[in-house]
Amino acid sequence: MIARTTIERGLLWGTGAFLLSVPWLIPALADRFWVNVIAEILIWSLFASSVNLLFGYVGLLSFGQALFFGFGMYGVAIGVEKLGLGFWPALGLGVAAPVAMAFVAGVFAVRLTWHYFAIITVVFSLIFYFLALTMKPLTGGDDGISFTLPSTFRFGASEWGFAQEAFQYLFILFTVAACLYAMRRLLGSPLGKAFMAIRDNDVRASLIGLNVYWLRLIAFVIAGFLAGLSGALFAFFGRYASATYMFYHVSGEAVVWTIVGGAGTLLGPLVGTSLFIVIREVVSTHWQHHSLIVGAVAILIVIYAPRGVVGLWRDLLDRWSAPKS
Repeated sequence: MIARTTIERGLLWGTGAFLLSVPWLIPALADRFWVNVIAEILIWSLFASSVNLLFGYVGLLSFGQALFFGFGMYGVAIGVEKLGLGFWPALGLGVAAPVAMAFVAGVFAVRLTWHYFAIITVVFSLIFYFLALTMKPLTGGDDGISFTLPSTFRFGASEWGFAQEAFQYLFILFTVAACLYAMRRLLGSPLGKAFMAIRDNDVRASLIGLNVYWLRLIAFVIAGFLAGLSGALFAFFGRYASATYMFYHVSGEAVVWTIVGGAGTLLGPLVGTSLFIVIREVVSTHWQHHSLIVGAVAILIVIYAPRGVVGLWRDLLDRWSAPKS
């Protein structure tokens, strides 16, 4: 029988080849609209990965990741529209701002665990959500900030940027892929093993010499980086930033995507995000109450596949590839 790892490796390469070909394959087979949908899936899966890092590998359930997503969006929008920055400086601001915010919030939040941690992350998210609404001269308030895209690369007279659909998609794809690869290397490192030791038993982890507080803070800041980068990409993708994306329901969606896809697995957030966004886009064209179907699917998966879609897939592969006695 073929080993599970061989099947998964082949599936991964096939998925990678498909994603690379999307800007040219999808318009030939379907509507160009789906190129943007897949790009959106990639961005939101990176956001869900920030939830997965904390919940799946450190054991901290955060409902405040939307705060860092919003900081990433506003960092880009304010950098471009208010400060007149180019693409790369604006992207840098869109990453630096949420990382700094994650460090400040994490100093207080990671002292807590369980529902106390979840509550304080929601509180931080709500504080800055309402601040963003009231600081209209800076954030645009309810209207948000729209901006014109700066060029990304210049080669002589030619310019390459997010205005070109293929370039936009490939930039998002390579950025998300690089982050997932870096996350894979991190989780395989001693630091990643320390994260999982804390997740499994923080008391025992402290007894063997691990500094639980600092390790949780490091994980919180890294998760803030992932959420902030996804927000920065989404701002460039939509040419817009809004306080709406800082509300805690955005974090709640990422939690659902992570749990349904498979918390504690690298590609679980991508699978969960893909499933729900595709359902949303397909069903919403025929029925306005598509959220009912999304909710029903989430309930069924949580009940019958508590380890998520990726966990169910691996269980089925193990059963199929097991030697017959």
